[in-house]
Amino acid sequence: MYDAVIVGGGHNGLVAAALLARAGRSVLVLERRDHVGGAAVSERPWPGVDARLSRYSYLVSLLPRTLHEQLGLTLELRRRSVSSYTPRPDGSGLLVHAGQPPGPHWDAFSAMTGRVGEAVFPTLTEPLLAREELRARVGDAWEPLFERPLSEVLETYFPDEFERGIIATDALIGTFARLDEPSLRQNRCFVYHVIGNGTGDWDVPVGGMGALTEELATVAQAAGAEVRVGCEVTSIAPDGEVRFEGGAVQGRWVLANVAPAVLARLLGEPAPDEPAPEGAQLKLNMLLKRLPRLRDASLDPREAFAGTFHVNESAAQLEAAYASASRGEVPALAPCEIYCHSLTDPTILGPELRESGAQTLTCFGLHMPARLFTGDHETAKAKAIESTLASLNSVLAEPIEDCLYSTPQGEPCLEARTPVELEAELGLPGGNIFHRDLAWPFAEDESAVGTWGVETHWDHVLLCGAGARRGGGVSGITGHNAAMKVLSAR
Repeated sequence: MYDAVIVGGGHNGLVAAALLARAGRSVLVLERRDHVGGAAVSERPWPGVDARLSRYSYLVSLLPRTLHEQLGLTLELRRRSVSSYTPRPDGSGLLVHAGQPPGPHWDAFSAMTGRVGEAVFPTLTEPLLAREELRARVGDAWEPLFERPLSEVLETYFPDEFERGIIATDALIGTFARLDEPSLRQNRCFVYHVIGNGTGDWDVPVGGMGALTEELATVAQAAGAEVRVGCEVTSIAPDGEVRFEGGAVQGRWVLANVAPAVLARLLGEPAPDEPAPEGAQLKLNMLLKRLPRLRDASLDPREAFAGTFHVNESAAQLEAAYASASRGEVPALAPCEIYCHSLTDPTILGPELRESGAQTLTCFGLHMPARLFTGDHETAKAKAIESTLASLNSVLAEPIEDCLYSTPQGEPCLEARTPVELEAELGLPGGNIFHRDLAWPFAEDESAVGTWGVETHWDHVLLCGAGARRGGGVSGITGHNAAMKVLSAR
């Protein structure tokens, strides 16, 4: 019998394995794919091309520095020199350097979200606080972000809807919602995006996202954890029996690094979420021969693409895209944002690519819900790619297609992943990158105060993936919290 059987070798499962093994517990990690890492992996998507991309997730914000130090990780997280660049309709653009808000209203808003980050982030690796206790810590920033639709506070700080949209995108990453959505799903997404390590900064992992999970696996195995890949779990029993093709093991604790819907299926229970989770993004990975020319010829593309490059993401454009997708139509002018990780971390490219001036681009399209792709998937996917590239081209001085690198076989280096494909490849229900709607980082029920947010209705079965409370993003937080639940149990 193992002290803990961890189902799923994503980054949270590996964090839990490392912490438990270091505490002297016997640990087994079972991973259905032929490698660990889950969505936090680096891969070479184009045969014969020496580019190692963070294929699914790509930036790190929520990984606590204390956890990084506790695990003894050597991975370097590198800060980007530019926060963002957003082209304007007239051909100019707004360039925001890291740590340099472009106006007093930006400064005031950043100060407000900074107070929230300083108050909330340290609590994410502690037992859950009651709502009123966290509210007291947050102070006057509580009502704007936790009680009222995000649209209201953004309109207060940013009268310009162009600037308002730049800020608003943090509320819509993987989340299909309006900015004035009464459910406040957009607020929950926004809060997690701006509190990372108390600052909300998003960092590039040097070596790609796979460098993080590969090191986590090394740390866990060095501490004594056993990791089996190519081992798909078929059922979990509440008493700790975990079955897979060809065998079964017993654990005192089972830590499920899978979506809540997947855990329910493995337990033979009804799906827990209604409505079912739905992802809302299209991800394009590209390799370019060179960066494209900008409509603003006075700006060096290396500076414009050094941070987050916003494309057609004004508040009005976001609302129009949401309305289109709600009608079941691919948005005609798809809002999206671009990340050029190779500018910050050239090591993900081979020497010849670096010398040639090649660069990677990750394009994350908003308001592309799974419902758009559940019919004729290939036709819808092609239309979504076409819409997204046309949107990007509308703010460039030349078509992005002219800049694409080609494989030795002459194929353009561009791949796309829809929510349907994320569900098939990674087991994300509806392609939801958070496994389900994000939950507030406090106990919404009095009985949950003092718990770790990973508990299920079975005493020794825990959630340790993104679908647990305070999950989402590449953070390791729920892996840490599940390990703490086990270690604190009598």
